[in-house]
Amino acid sequence: MKRIELQYKPLALLLAVMGAAGPASADHQPKALDVVTINGGRPSSLPTQIPTTIEGISGAQIEDRINATDSEDALKYFPSLNVRKRYIGDYDHAVLASRASGTGNSARSLVYADGILLSNLLGNGASYTPRWGLVSPEEIERVDVLYGPFSAAYPGNSAGAVVDYQTRMPTRFEAHLKLSAFGQQYRQYGSDARFIGRQGSAAIGDRQGAWSWWVDVSRLDSKGQPIAFANRLVSGGGKAGGVPVTGALADKNPANQDWLILGASNQIDTLQDHAKVKLAYDVSPTLRASYTLGWWKNQVTRTADSYLRDAAGDPVYQGTVNIGGKSYVLQPSDFAPSIGALEHLMHGFSLKNHARGVFDWEVAASLYDYAKDQVRTPKNAVPDARTNGDGKLTDMGGSGWNTLALKGIWRPDGMAGAHIVDFGLQRDGAKLRTRVLSNGDWINAGGGAPFATFNGDTSLLSLYGQDSWRINALWKATLGARLERWQAFNGQVSNAVSPAPLRFGERAETSWSPKAALAYRAGDEWTLKASAGRAVRNPTAAELFQGTIENGKINNTDPLLRAEKSWTGELTAERALRAGSLRATLFHEDTRDALYSQALTAQVSTIQNVGKIRTTGLELAYQADEVLVHGLSLSNSLTYADSRIVSNDALPASVGKRQPRVPQWRATLLASYHVGDKWTGSFGARYSGKQYNTLDNSDPHGATYTGSSTYLVADVRLRYRIDNQWTASVGIDNLNNAKYWAYHPYSQRTLLAELKFDL
Repeated sequence: MKRIELQYKPLALLLAVMGAAGPASADHQPKALDVVTINGGRPSSLPTQIPTTIEGISGAQIEDRINATDSEDALKYFPSLNVRKRYIGDYDHAVLASRASGTGNSARSLVYADGILLSNLLGNGASYTPRWGLVSPEEIERVDVLYGPFSAAYPGNSAGAVVDYQTRMPTRFEAHLKLSAFGQQYRQYGSDARFIGRQGSAAIGDRQGAWSWWVDVSRLDSKGQPIAFANRLVSGGGKAGGVPVTGALADKNPANQDWLILGASNQIDTLQDHAKVKLAYDVSPTLRASYTLGWWKNQVTRTADSYLRDAAGDPVYQGTVNIGGKSYVLQPSDFAPSIGALEHLMHGFSLKNHARGVFDWEVAASLYDYAKDQVRTPKNAVPDARTNGDGKLTDMGGSGWNTLALKGIWRPDGMAGAHIVDFGLQRDGAKLRTRVLSNGDWINAGGGAPFATFNGDTSLLSLYGQDSWRINALWKATLGARLERWQAFNGQVSNAVSPAPLRFGERAETSWSPKAALAYRAGDEWTLKASAGRAVRNPTAAELFQGTIENGKINNTDPLLRAEKSWTGELTAERALRAGSLRATLFHEDTRDALYSQALTAQVSTIQNVGKIRTTGLELAYQADEVLVHGLSLSNSLTYADSRIVSNDALPASVGKRQPRVPQWRATLLASYHVGDKWTGSFGARYSGKQYNTLDNSDPHGATYTGSSTYLVADVRLRYRIDNQWTASVGIDNLNNAKYWAYHPYSQRTLLAELKFDL
C-alpha cells in the first residue's frame, strides 16, 4: 500500500504551466489505484478508498498560506465551495455552499471535527450554520472534503459535501501561543467607521506512555460592520405628514425599484470564548479510547444607527416621518438592538480498534447541547442596549443533537487483499426547543408570559455497507447502499392567544440510497473515475414545526413536507503532472422535492417542496509545487454550473430560472512563494458570478442590501519565521476593497496581524 498525502488541487490559469508534465511526486496523487492514507498525522476519517473526488489541505499549509481567523477559513480556496462568512466571528450565518447547493441550504452538507457532528441539522438555512466555533484554526491538523453523496457511510445531508476536520493530538510535549489583531474601515450608505477586533489562543499537550492529552483555549473579541439596513420603498410613502427628517439615501432594491435607506442595524459586537479538552488512552497497541469536551460561549450585542435627523439634528428611531413630502412609519424592528448570551457544550467519545488486520471496529457517540441560548430584543426601537422596557426573550436552551455509531471494516484477505468492506449502524437525533417570552424587562428578565413555542424532534436510524474492490492493478470499484428509517415526533406550536400547544402527529418514512464508484488507470499519467449516488435529505425539525398560529390553524410550516431526493453523478479525468495534478470533473444532479421557502401570499412565505431542480456542471482543478521557479506553489480551480428549476407547481414563474445562490461561474486561485526557510508570501483570489436570492429570479440587481452580487476578491499574506519558536504574519483580506453582498454585506478591506510562539 502506497502512503501519500492528500493535497488541495485546483486549476492552473496559465496553460503554459500545465505543459510541464511528468511523473507525480510522492506527495501527490498516486499513479496506481491504491488505498489512500495520510502521511504524517492521523488519517482522515473520510472513506478515502472510494475512487471519487476528495480534496484536502494540511494545517501547516493553512498556517503558511491563508489568513485564517475562523476554522471555516480553511475552506476558502477549495474548488466549488463557499462559506458565507460576513465578518470575523460570524457564528449564525456562515453557511457552506457546494457545487449544486447555495448558501441557503445548510442541511445539504455535513461538517465533522474528529468524527463529531458540527452541522446544525435542527433547521435549514442561514440561521443553522455549522458550529465552526468549536474548532479553532490553531488546532487543525488537516481538513478533507468529500464531494457528493458517494459514500454509504453518510446520510442524505451529504448531497453537497462532507467536510472532515482532524485536530491535533500530540506525540510529545508541545505548547503554542498566538495573538492577533484585525480591523477594517467600513463605508456603506451613511455608515463610515472603523471596526476592529483581537484574538488570542493557547494550547498545550503531551503524550506519556499510553496517555495523550490536549488542551486548547481561545478568545475572540470582534466588532463586525452593520449587516442590515432599514429601508422603505418610495412607492409605499403616504400623503404628507409626520416629522420632517433628512438623511435618507436613495437607492435601488434587488428588484430595481426605488427605495430609501434609513439607517444601519445589526452592528455586531461578539465576544467568543472556546475551550477544548481531548484525552486518549491506548488500552492496547491496537485499541484506543478517546474523549473530547468542547465549550463555546458567546456574548453578543447588536446595535443600530439611524441616518435620519430631525430639525434639531437629533437622530430619529421611531414614529411617523416625512421624507421628501411623503410619510413613512418606522417600525420597532427597523432599529431594534438585541443582546445574546449563548453557551454550548460538545461531548465526543470513541473506542476504536485499529489493528489493520482482517477486522477493525469503532464505537462512537457525540452530544451537542445548547446549555444556554438566549436572545433579547426590546419592544420599541432604541439605538443601543442600555434603554430598558418591554421586550421579548427567545430561549433555545435544551436544543441540540446526538449521534451514535457502530462501525466495522472487514478485509477478507487482510491488508493486501482485494476487498475492503465498510459497514455500520448509526442513529442521529435532533431536538428543537424554542420558547419566546414577553416581559417588562427585556435586558434582565429570566422569564415572562408565553408568546410563542416551537418544539420538535427528528431521528434517523441507518444501516449501511459498501465494498471497495481492487479488481486488478488498473481497475477499482466501490458498491454500497444505505437503508434509513426517519422519524419526526413531539412537534408542537403555540402562541400568546393559544398558549395550549397544537400538536403534530408522528411521522416515519423508510428510504434506500445506493452508491457506486469506478476507477480506471489509463496509463502512467491518467486516471478515469465515475461515481453515482442517491441522497435522501429529510426535513428538519424547524422546517416541519416552526410555524405560526392564526384562527386555530398553523401557517408558515407544513408537517407533511416530503424529503428531498437527489441523484448525483460525476465523471473525472485526472492527470499526474511533474509535481502536481490536473483534474476535470463533469457533475450532474437531479433533485426532486427540494425544500425551499416560497411565497404563499405577498406577505407570507413558508417552506414548500420544489418539484425538480437540475444541475449540470464542470469543475477544473489544478495543483503543483515548484512551478516556473523554485519555491512557488499554485492551487487553482474553475467551476461552471447550470442549475435550473425544472418544475414547481407552487410557483410556476420559477420554472426555467436559476437555483438561488448557485452562481454559473466560480473560481479560486492560491499562489504561495517560499524564500528560503524564513519567508512565505501568498496571494489568493476568489470569484463568484451572478446569483439570485429568489426562486423566480426577480432580483436582478444584486449589488445592494438583500441582493446577491458578483464578486472578485483578492487576499495577501506575508509570513516570517523569526526563529524555531517565533513566527509573525501580516495579511489583508479583500485587498481590492470590493463591496459585495449575499443578502447582507461582506467585510471590506481588512488588515490582519499575528504573532505565534511554538514550543
